[in-house]
Amino acid sequence: MTKVPVRWLLLAGALLLVAHLYPGVEVKSFSSALIAALVLGLLNTLLRPVLVLLTLPVTVLSLGLFLFVINALMFWAAASMLDGLAVADFWAALIGSLIYSLCGMVIDLVIERLFPQE
Repeated sequence: MTKVPVRWLLLAGALLLVAHLYPGVEVKSFSSALIAALVLGLLNTLLRPVLVLLTLPVTVLSLGLFLFVINALMFWAAASMLDGLAVADFWAALIGSLIYSLCGMVIDLVIERLFPQE
């Protein structure tokens, strides 16, 4: 059960890293990053599978590249819902979501090594 809060904290830190690395994404504070990481997690859990299913023909035709667009839309949607997270435009959402996804993959690898039994 300690895996979830640690992952949440690290993903909030990843959002701050995205804002530091790319000027098109802005995060006001760590508490804003915590809320944004929670909202992104909820959107990716609840809404993303529906969008992937609805856009399956386009995703197949684009050889999976349309999934990048879906990730950017989730990132952009989270930014539009929150005051503490700002994204300049769609391209900023796309680049921000790519950096955030890469950070998330690294975080997942680290978490699995730190908490192998949970």
